[in-house]
Amino acid sequence: MSHPEQAALRNHLLAVLQADSFATLCPFLEPVDLPFRKSIIEAGEPISHAYFPESGYASVVAGLNGNGVEVGMIGREGLVGVSLLLGCDRMPFDVFIQLAGYGLRIEADRLRTLADADPPLRLHLLRYAHAFTVQVGSTAFTNAEHTLEMRLARWLLMCHDRAGADEFAITHELLSVMLGVRRAGVTTALHVLEGIRAIRSRRGSITVLSREKLEQLADGGYAIAEREYARLFGQLSDQRGSTVTNLFRRGPDPS
Repeated sequence: MSHPEQAALRNHLLAVLQADSFATLCPFLEPVDLPFRKSIIEAGEPISHAYFPESGYASVVAGLNGNGVEVGMIGREGLVGVSLLLGCDRMPFDVFIQLAGYGLRIEADRLRTLADADPPLRLHLLRYAHAFTVQVGSTAFTNAEHTLEMRLARWLLMCHDRAGADEFAITHELLSVMLGVRRAGVTTALHVLEGIRAIRSRRGSITVLSREKLEQLADGGYAIAEREYARLFGQLSDQRGSTVTNLFRRGPDPS
């Protein structure tokens, strides 16, 4: 099996890893397809692999008695399975693929062993664990304090960051699960966003027309986690047609 070249990787967390640490990790990275709705971590079950998405994204879903709500989103900026770096072999949440893509995976025990033997690698991944914790905290704050339209705007910005395109597949039903609200509420909120020409909604898909309008509507709920990520790992950008869109804005440089 051939191994990926670091410079060619789309996963930003791997692309900016120190070369020596990447050389240690690389022989154990296995290419993997990540189809829609694929379950990659089941709540309460041992984590078999960690995943570095190259495209698409995964949702971390907390739920009880069949009712779930998304508490985290992981795309090519990160790693699915950060619990492994924190000494835990399982987590109480499900993780499944929300937008189909592909990525690289590594066996859980192998990653723990390599991280224990390579302090720079461990520090790099723990910094991502911190950045992901900031995202989860921002989600909790937004869900508690913001209107549904503001929450939806933030969620669409996060999805747009990871989708690699202005149009992506999403249904009203799935949006209601991700946001933890009734489907009728999602429909009303989408109409509001369409009314200000921030998006175009069609059956089974949404097109982002104006990130600026979505950011204005999100009213500070978006960008806190993204700036923290950029402060730690540099700016993540992606090519969409002839326009380069900065996905994770760099925050203030640390003093």
